[in-house]
Amino acid sequence: MSGSWDESYDHGSQSDDSYQFERLHMEPMYEAFICPLTKQVMLDPVTLENGQTFEREAIEKWFKECRESGRRLVCPLTLNELRSADLNPSIALRNTIEEWTARNETAQLDMAKRSLTLASPEGDILRALKSIQYICQKSRLNKHVVRNMGLLPMIIDMLKSGSPQVRCKALETLRISAEEDANIKETMAEGEIVRTIVKFLSHEQSKERADAVALLYELSKSELLSEKIGSVNGAILILVGMSSSNSENVLTVEMAEKTLENLESCKNNVRQMAENGRLQPLLTQLLEGSSETKLSMASYLGELALNNDVKVLVARSVGSSLISLMKSGNIQSREASLKALNQIACETSAKVLIDSGILPPLVKDLFMVGANQLPMRLKEVAATILANIVNSGIDFDSIPVGSDHQTLVSEDIIHSLLHLISNTGPAIECKLLQVLVGLTTSTSTVHSIVSAIKSSGATISLVQFIEAPQRDLRLASIKLLHNLSPHMDHELADALRGAVGQLGSLIKVVTENIVITEEQAAAAGLLAELPEMDLGLTRQMLDEGAFQQIISRIYQVHQGEARGIRFRTPYFEGLVRVLARVTSILSEEPASIELCRQNSLAALFIDLLELNGHDKVQMVSAMALENLSQESKNLTKLPELPPPGFCGIIFPCFSNQPVITGLCRLHHGTCSLRETFCLVEGQAVEKLVALLDHTNERVVEASLAALCTLLDDSVDIERGVSILCDAEGIRPILNVLLEKRTDNLMRRSVWAVERLLRSEDIALEVSGDPNVGTALVDAFQHGDYRTRQVAEHALKHVDKIPNFSGIFPNRG
Repeated sequence: MSGSWDESYDHGSQSDDSYQFERLHMEPMYEAFICPLTKQVMLDPVTLENGQTFEREAIEKWFKECRESGRRLVCPLTLNELRSADLNPSIALRNTIEEWTARNETAQLDMAKRSLTLASPEGDILRALKSIQYICQKSRLNKHVVRNMGLLPMIIDMLKSGSPQVRCKALETLRISAEEDANIKETMAEGEIVRTIVKFLSHEQSKERADAVALLYELSKSELLSEKIGSVNGAILILVGMSSSNSENVLTVEMAEKTLENLESCKNNVRQMAENGRLQPLLTQLLEGSSETKLSMASYLGELALNNDVKVLVARSVGSSLISLMKSGNIQSREASLKALNQIACETSAKVLIDSGILPPLVKDLFMVGANQLPMRLKEVAATILANIVNSGIDFDSIPVGSDHQTLVSEDIIHSLLHLISNTGPAIECKLLQVLVGLTTSTSTVHSIVSAIKSSGATISLVQFIEAPQRDLRLASIKLLHNLSPHMDHELADALRGAVGQLGSLIKVVTENIVITEEQAAAAGLLAELPEMDLGLTRQMLDEGAFQQIISRIYQVHQGEARGIRFRTPYFEGLVRVLARVTSILSEEPASIELCRQNSLAALFIDLLELNGHDKVQMVSAMALENLSQESKNLTKLPELPPPGFCGIIFPCFSNQPVITGLCRLHHGTCSLRETFCLVEGQAVEKLVALLDHTNERVVEASLAALCTLLDDSVDIERGVSILCDAEGIRPILNVLLEKRTDNLMRRSVWAVERLLRSEDIALEVSGDPNVGTALVDAFQHGDYRTRQVAEHALKHVDKIPNFSGIFPNRG
C-alpha cells in the first residue's frame, strides 16, 4: 500500500494523537483506492485507455496542462503517449471505495460515541468531535447517520463541560452538522438547546461567544428556530447589543447582525427588536408589509416607550403611513394608528407630524358624531395626541385644520372643544384642557382663546374643575386658568368669589402639601394674578384665613422646610405676590392692618429684599413696603403735650414746651416696624437703597417708589432727605435719573430728585454736576405734563431756571 486513509485528513490541524486515534479504528486501505496524482482516496475514479486509474478531477487537470503547454498527451504514471483522452468511470471501484468509506466512518462514529461522555479525557472528547466534524463535512448523508446514531444529544451534553476548548468544539460541531440540514435543525429545536446556546452569548470567553453566535446564525435560517431563539428571554437584547458593539470582534458583530436579519421573519421578534432599540425592521414592515402586517406593526409601535429623539426619527419614517392608516374606516386600523401616533407625538416631533397632515383628521375624529364616530376611549387618545402637539409652541393660528380655513384657535373650534370638555368624562376632559393650556401658553393665540371662552360663557364651568377630585384634571384646569388670568382677571375673580367654594379649594391646593408640586405653583400663580384692588376677594381671603396659611408656607419655603426644587421659584414668587395684596387695602380694611401687625409682615418683606436671584420677590416686597410705609403716617401716635398754664396763655413767651425724646425722626411720633410699619425704625432704607443698583428695572422702580414715601408731603421732607443722606442714598437716586432706563423710572426719579434738591446743601453740590442738569433739562423738555412741571421746580433749585419764570400755570 502506498498510503493510508489518514492521508485524506488535513493533518496540519490535527495532533499526532488524533492521527493515531484515526489509524487505530479503520479497516486496511488498498493501494487501488489511492489516486497516483493526489495521493488521496478517490471519490470519482476513472480509467485511461492504458488501464491506469486516477481521480477524475486530477487527470482532467493534467490533460489541460498538457494542452496549454503544447505537449503530447501522455499517461502521468507511465509517461507513454495516449491516443485518446477518453475517461471511463470505474464504477465497481467507486462502489467499493464508498462501501469501505462508509464502514470506516461508521466505525469512527461509533468510537466517537464511546468517547463523548463528560467522564472521558479532554483529548479524547476533542478528537471525537473533530472526527464528527470531518465526517459531517463530507456529505449530507453522513449528517443523517450522525443524527440517527443519537450523537446530537451527546454533542449538546458536551456544552456542560468544564473545559472551554470542549465547549467551543461542541458549538462548532453543532454548527457544522446543522449547515444546510433541515432535519438536524428540527432536532435542535427540541428541548433547551437554544436556551443553552444563548447563555454562551454572555460568556466572557470571546471564542465561546463567537462560536455561539455563529451557531445561532445557522439555526436562525430556520423559521421554526427563529421563533424559538426569539422566545428565549434576553436573546434578542444581547444580539442587538453585539451588533452595535464597538469592542466586539468584527466577524462576531457581523454574525450577530446577520442573525438578527434572519430573526426578522418572525413578527414577535420584530416587536422585541423594537423594544430593545432596533426599530428599523418594524418601520420597514410598517411601510412595505401587507395590510395585516402594517396593522400588526402599528399595534406594536403603539405599545413602545420611545425617547424624544427616536420619536422624531419614527415620525419622519412612518408618520405619513400612520396618518393614512388613521383615515381608514376600519376601526382596528384607526385604533392601531392612533395609539402609534400617540407614542411618537411630542414637542420635538410635532412639526414633522403637522407637515404630514395630522391635524385635519385628528380634529375630525375628535368632533365627529354618528355611526362612524370614535369610541370615547379613542377620542381620549386623539385628545392626548393633540395636547402633545399643541404643547410644542408652534404658531397654530395659521395652520388649517378643517374646511373654510379653520384653525385650532378659530372660535367655532374652541367652542367645540369647550362643549366636549363639559360633556365627557374626566380622562378626556383632562386632555382637552391640556390642549387649551398649550394654546394659551403662546402669546400669538391666547387672545383668541380668551375671546372664545368669553363668548361661550364657559368661565364658570372652567373654574369648577378646581374642585375636581382627579389630580391631573385639577392640575390642567388650574394651569389653564393661570394662563388666562392676566387677560381675564376680573372675570376669574368674580367666578371665584361665588358661594360654591372654588376659592377655598384653590387656597387648599396652594397650602396643603409639604412637597412643592406643579399644581401648587400654578395655583399660587393664578391667585397672584387676580386683581389686587378687588376688596371683596381680599376680604373673603381674610375671612377664610387664607393669608395666615400663606404666611406659614412662605416661612416654610424661605427656611428650606418645604421639599421640592423644580417648582420652588414660581411657587414662592406666587405666595409672596398673594400675600402682598393684603397691603394694598390697609386704608379700607382694618383687619388687614391687624394681620400685618400680628405676623410682622413689614419685617418679613424687609427680609425678602435680600433674597438675591429672585427678582420678582424683591420687586413685590418693595411694593408691599411702599404700601405699608404710606400707611405709617396714619398709624403713628403723636405725643400728647400738656396744656399751657395761665401765664403761658397770657404770655406765651414765658411758656417752655417740654422736650419729648424717642420720637420718630420722620413722623414725629411713636413708631415701630411692627405697629406702624415705619421703614426708618425697621432699618429698611439701606436695603432699599442697595436695590437701586439692581439690573432689573422693575426692582429698581419698586425700591425707588418705597424710598419716595420718605419724601412725601405728609412727612417731614427735610428729615426724609437727611435719612437718605445717612443711608448714602442720594447718589444712587441721582444715578437712576441719569440712566433713564424706562419712562416710569424717569418720572419717579425726577420727582425724588426735586425733593432732594430742596436741601440747599444738596442743591449746591448737584449744581456742579452737568450730567444731572442735562437729565433734568431733558425731562423738562420731553416728559409728560406732570414730569415737566416737577423738572421745572428741580431746575429752579439749581438755578437753571429763574424763579420768576412761571412757565406752567397752576393746575392744582
